[in-house]
Amino acid sequence: FYLLIFLVIIGIVSIFNNNNEPNVKMTQDEFYKHLESGDVTSLTMQPESSVFEITGKLKGYDDNKNFVTYVPFSEYSQSRINDAANKLDKDIINVEPPEKTSGWVTFFTSIIPFVIIFILFFFLLNQAQGGGGGRVMNFGKSKAKLYNDDKKKVRFNDVAGADEEKQELVEVVEFLKDPRKFAELGARIPKGVLLVGPPGTGKTLLARAVAGEAGTPFFSISGSDFVEMFVGVGASRVRDLFENAKKNAPCIIFIDEIDAVGRQRGAGLGGGHDEREQTLNQLLVEMDGFGGNEGIIIIAATNRADVLDPALLRPGRFDRQITVGRPDVKGREEVLKVHARNKPLAETVDLKAIAQRTPGFSGADLENLLNEAALVAARQDKKKIDMSDLDEASDRVIAGPAKKNRVISKKERNIVAWHEAGHTIIGLVLDDAEVVHKVTIVPRGQAGGYAVMLPKEDRFFMTEPELKDKIVGLLGGRVSEEVTFGEVSTGAHNDFQRATGIARSMVMEYGMSKLGPLQFGNSQGQVFLGRDFNNDQNYSDAIAYEIDLEIQRIIREAYERCKKILTENREKLDLVAKTLLEVETLDAEQIQSLFHNGKLPDRDYTALNGNLTTDENVKVNINTKKEEKEALLDPLDKRGPEDLEITEEGLNTPPINEGAPQDKPLSFPNEDDNKKS
Repeated sequence: FYLLIFLVIIGIVSIFNNNNEPNVKMTQDEFYKHLESGDVTSLTMQPESSVFEITGKLKGYDDNKNFVTYVPFSEYSQSRINDAANKLDKDIINVEPPEKTSGWVTFFTSIIPFVIIFILFFFLLNQAQGGGGGRVMNFGKSKAKLYNDDKKKVRFNDVAGADEEKQELVEVVEFLKDPRKFAELGARIPKGVLLVGPPGTGKTLLARAVAGEAGTPFFSISGSDFVEMFVGVGASRVRDLFENAKKNAPCIIFIDEIDAVGRQRGAGLGGGHDEREQTLNQLLVEMDGFGGNEGIIIIAATNRADVLDPALLRPGRFDRQITVGRPDVKGREEVLKVHARNKPLAETVDLKAIAQRTPGFSGADLENLLNEAALVAARQDKKKIDMSDLDEASDRVIAGPAKKNRVISKKERNIVAWHEAGHTIIGLVLDDAEVVHKVTIVPRGQAGGYAVMLPKEDRFFMTEPELKDKIVGLLGGRVSEEVTFGEVSTGAHNDFQRATGIARSMVMEYGMSKLGPLQFGNSQGQVFLGRDFNNDQNYSDAIAYEIDLEIQRIIREAYERCKKILTENREKLDLVAKTLLEVETLDAEQIQSLFHNGKLPDRDYTALNGNLTTDENVKVNINTKKEEKEALLDPLDKRGPEDLEITEEGLNTPPINEGAPQDKPLSFPNEDDNKKS
């Protein structure tokens, strides 16, 4: 807008200047030709340094149109003009003295355009830097915002699942409200509080709750707001921030993502001249230097406390570090209740059950889960959110939206069914394995199907048998493919990645191998390069070879153990897989019923996927031809031509013949095999 106004002004000035200029310009020869031929009716001669500026009128031109020309200031020019005028016998020549322009006028007319351009440039740059109040040079001004909105204040009651963390911050609020209580006991309130924890655990929310409860000025700024493109801006903004805080003391300063400015010094490419280091040095001085900052409490949040400068973490600056972790099952239930306040829930919704099924979820994850459930219910024009909406939302958060319209071949569908059934059987057989909560062959995201494996309870530590059982469970899908079809697919690449990671940690970090209670490797790399790019190998090549052998041994033993379990439970593996082909999704109750009773429980499955509409127990009859039946079974499983039947009594099949040949061709059941009788 301002640029447009500036261009309009320039255009008006240009038009005005153009109107003052003559319309016709001619050369010296043309002027003499018109003068001697009598076409010039009048002319004015005005000396200008070494030339004459001659203006006048010609015959046949309008009165408003003049001509202009310049001739040398010489006797020849004057005599030629006078001779031509005398021949015409007309008094057409008028001589005027040169115009005298004031020096001030000349100065201002020459400098004003540059001043306007200069002011406009700084005005636009000021707007780009986010400055306000019409200030031009405000690069060094702090960008901290004063939090003072009574309508949007967050209270401690709005923060759930972090009772101990809240108690630590309640003391800060009490000090600001009643400092005598602490002063009488000689206590010194911490000058700084550092909130550390994974993303989404509520660090910023806790700071906002402190702002809502304290009733004192609350300055909020991000660590990335200090450093800009100009040298010295970061340190200047730190000084300005604390100057404003001193004027409003007692007050609180909250610095979010402080790792952006508080990283360890000496790690950057610029050395001591790094602008970020200058900003950090000024922050250290302001927090605990010669000048006191009484009544100013600093709260900072980060999820990378390991990269912060040690001088920033020492007592006197950040005296107290509060770890804000992911909530436990009780905390998750409280978080769900807080976020469900403004959402209509059906009476069947059990938030406790949802909390038990979401281990490892942060507060942000749980809020997103409820929001997704509300969106799912809104798509179906529901008035309330029920458990089916929460189940769908949980699947969407974990694995992405369902892709029910994806075209999947019969071969891939069978592979996915037996793959997920393998994970399921391992989870049911092993005592230390994770509990199977849900298994489905409906594609979601990049996965063709998935099994939701949840721990039995929230754990902070895991034993060696539990880790080994977890590896066995991860290998269940690949082993199931091998046992059933005699060949394997690429669907287990993520399972292998996770299993190898666990085995490597057992050997290199936890001391759970034949190498003994030793830790190998140092992953503390340079803070600017990332910790995975500079992994220090503090062991010899011979030890590295032994580490590889131990990892291979752990994976190999788990693979053989998994294969033995699935071979012994082959009937149940086939039952779960073929039921998945029929109903696509099984929950925990159905899985338990299939494993222990050989049938699905008595209930209506219409709401499950629309495939089953009977209240009776599901009966799946698989009648195959002899050659198709033999090809489907394990290469070691030679059961004869009898039909495989799954009824209310369970799976009826002859025993496995251990001595069967292993050269049968690979095949898959027909579509009719998977229909309900």
